[in-house]
Amino acid sequence: MPVSPGSPGSPPLWRQLQLTAAALASIRSGVSGSVAFEAVDPHLRPGVQALGFQVLRWLGRAEALRRQLAKRTPPPAADALLCTALALAWDAERSPYEPFTLVDQAVEAAKRNPGTRAQASFINACLRRFLRERDELVTATEREPVAQWNHPRWWIERLKREHPRDWQRVLAADNTQAPMTLRVNVRKTDVASFRRALEAASLQAVPVGATGLQLTRARPVQQLPGFLDGEFSVQDAAAQLAAPLLLDGLRAQGPSPMRVLDACAAPGGKTAHLLEFAAPAAIEVTALEVDAVRSRRIDETLSRLGMSAKVVVADASRPAQWWDGVPFDAILLDAPCTASGIVRRHPDVRWLRRESDIEQLALQQAMLLASLWPLVRPGGRLLYCTCSVFKEEGAHQIEAFLAHNTDARLLPSPGHLLPQSGVNARGVPDNPLGDHDGFFYALLEKL
Repeated sequence: MPVSPGSPGSPPLWRQLQLTAAALASIRSGVSGSVAFEAVDPHLRPGVQALGFQVLRWLGRAEALRRQLAKRTPPPAADALLCTALALAWDAERSPYEPFTLVDQAVEAAKRNPGTRAQASFINACLRRFLRERDELVTATEREPVAQWNHPRWWIERLKREHPRDWQRVLAADNTQAPMTLRVNVRKTDVASFRRALEAASLQAVPVGATGLQLTRARPVQQLPGFLDGEFSVQDAAAQLAAPLLLDGLRAQGPSPMRVLDACAAPGGKTAHLLEFAAPAAIEVTALEVDAVRSRRIDETLSRLGMSAKVVVADASRPAQWWDGVPFDAILLDAPCTASGIVRRHPDVRWLRRESDIEQLALQQAMLLASLWPLVRPGGRLLYCTCSVFKEEGAHQIEAFLAHNTDARLLPSPGHLLPQSGVNARGVPDNPLGDHDGFFYALLEKL
């Protein structure tokens, strides 16, 4: 959470607001939130990121208020600072500081930055008027869907069409903070024992799914017992479905271990879960990643957990460059997507994406499916998943694939899992996942 401006040795609030506004300006220019916040000094990053996430969750409201306060959009740096203050102060119950304090410190931030000094008086006038007329100004923005739901208009309209009964719940969920969910490494411990270890450290958790524990309050991962010993990984409850869905009940054809491919593997969480779920020496996993830098994270993940896999840097859509010609028993395709299901964890996604991205990503997903399906042995499986709530990247993608591949059969699958819901598209009994991200799963068997 943000550091109190009065804490001994803490950075003043005006400085945190400067850095938060700078991150917002970067995101508006097309930089991902991860990169924007990574640029902040490590000592200041936790507080700035906490403020920044809150700004991104209420940016639609902030921009609507700014339009009420200013006839013209101010220069980018000044606008970012003004919208930062408005996003944090518009609702006194959600505000991390008293609105008056935020306004005072935002004006101070403007004065102390050469890039906004010339607009300091303008920012001061806008924010002082906001304090005087807050209720009237907020009411004036209530009819604007982007202000009400804090998502781009195209995103709201698409959800209305594709999820007519659930679109409001999805949008509301996106504006909440995601829980910290752990996956227990059953090769090293069990859920009950690890839960007792957490309780001994005064950390409360509730079980979710088969091997998950959801903390009632998040903590830095290094502070949790067993992290360095590889006793757990951080993984959302919905993402923990992948390995069991793909491997449960599947057997190798002969005496050799099952050949399993994780086709888009970085950072390695699902790769490790595949190895944890299977009996020791029962599978051989090839972890494929096109980005050489990201592939190193797979090695780091597996090393901490005491696992090993064959990590290959290559393009999954070009098997001729890396495949040895021996079919796989199982393939996990966690395909690149809009990430529209994980907005709670990455609130910048909604403001970075364009509607045209969906079609482009759907083409890439279809290409990956077409390239990898021939690598599955008869009787083998391919699990297609995305962390998206949009049907073009989920249900519609699989419908098109099945129409063109008569040797494929859809096995019982969760389909679209919406954020914070256990609703399944095809009548599969709910797994008690609790609070989770949006995902899509389709399990395909080769006839």
